[in-house]
Amino acid sequence: MLSLNELLEYRIILASKSPRRLSLLKQMGFKVEVVRFDVEEDHPLNIEYSSIPEYLAEKKAKVFDINKLEDKDILLTADTMVFLNTQTVDKPKDKEDAISLLKKLSNQTHQVITGCSLKTKSHTKSFSVKTEVSFKQLTNEEIIYYVENYKPYDKAGSYGIQEWIGLIGVEKIQGCYYNVMGLPTQEIFNQINHIINTK
Repeated sequence: MLSLNELLEYRIILASKSPRRLSLLKQMGFKVEVVRFDVEEDHPLNIEYSSIPEYLAEKKAKVFDINKLEDKDILLTADTMVFLNTQTVDKPKDKEDAISLLKKLSNQTHQVITGCSLKTKSHTKSFSVKTEVSFKQLTNEEIIYYVENYKPYDKAGSYGIQEWIGLIGVEKIQGCYYNVMGLPTQEIFNQINHIINTK
């Protein structure tokens, strides 16, 4: 069993453009290198909705050349999706779309599911984590204020829980808070610990 210091000597190769994932991994104490490559985010139509994020994370991991990994490298790919009554709530296309999506989430409980894939030279582990988020009844004024003053356009569901709308609008969270930001940190740490201690 590796010590904590030995564990944190591993480098995470983060295949994601998300500044929030990068920030969270650094806060966890890991050395992180960001790599970028584009993958079509399509999936089979007959797949269970809750399995889509993990499917997409695995799809991204398969694109990466495993031979580029060093002995103490761990590739991390992830995909976060928001679902309301099993229907996908995507990133907004424009201001009107962002307002419309937030109106749908208002006074409702939705699911945030992040699929993750971890890969070393010798092991691969994929999993997903679900968090349920309940919004109060948001007023039109609150929604418009948020959309006009913050950056909902790069976020699934059209909001960042760590931003103003989360502070004033979220009534209840069931599950991992950081998962809603795009990275289930506790489960990531557990799985990294497991994968590097598996011979």
